[in-house]
Amino acid sequence: MSEGADTSGQTVVVAFGQTMKTLRIRAGLEREEFGRRIGYSAATVASYEQGRRIPAPRTIERADEVLDAGGLLTVWKEQVERAQYPVFFQGMAALEKEAIELLAYDTLVVKGLLQTEDYMRAVLTMRRPPLHQDMIEQRVAARLARQSVFDRQPAPLLSFVMDESVVRRPLGGEAVLRGQLEHLLLAGQRRNVEIQIMPLAREESAGVDGPFTVVTREDGKKFAYTEAQGTSSLQTDPQQAALAAARYGIIRSQALTPRESLEFIERLLGDL
Repeated sequence: MSEGADTSGQTVVVAFGQTMKTLRIRAGLEREEFGRRIGYSAATVASYEQGRRIPAPRTIERADEVLDAGGLLTVWKEQVERAQYPVFFQGMAALEKEAIELLAYDTLVVKGLLQTEDYMRAVLTMRRPPLHQDMIEQRVAARLARQSVFDRQPAPLLSFVMDESVVRRPLGGEAVLRGQLEHLLLAGQRRNVEIQIMPLAREESAGVDGPFTVVTREDGKKFAYTEAQGTSSLQTDPQQAALAAARYGIIRSQALTPRESLEFIERLLGDL
């Protein structure tokens, strides 16, 4: 399904917003007072109620408490959280939260899990046809929330290989690229994270078919995910997922080592 055709998530968000508004009015609270109690402005409350912004799970919990809703809002939590992602990514988003290992090869942009907020905004603003500003804010919040995978315990094993062109492409400008490269250096120092660069000069690459991600779930089952032009494929066949993991292993062996890759990124930073 294309991103433009995804209306199910928006329907959920609108329905949640109407429910929250009904409960707020029943409680006799103006938007300003309700916003003050949950830590947001009246304008943000209006955005939630009109389905233009998606509240975080903790915001939903706080709103339920303030409105004495008895769970009428928190029951929406899982559906609203899922709605913050385009429909083609919802399955992958759920898998990321359960992953014990994630392997990602990228050729165009930095993986969303590794993106800085400035880089996210730059990439999302470049979408054509343009995304509505509220949608951009929603996607930024969703990507930032996904990055909690780095701090999860027990820590999952995370490996990222990206083409050299990815770390050279100044999407959003030089300042955005500098911030992104600095972020990669910090992420690469985590004990459960490996970042590798595939040099443009390599004469052989097992990644010629393009970017993909392999996720291993807690039960040991592997999934292979690919995405392009607003569509995606989540491969659940064990043989195909195993082949994707094997292909990733070859790609990783062809790339610079993690230490060489961080040194490469440091040199790029020095040239900016």
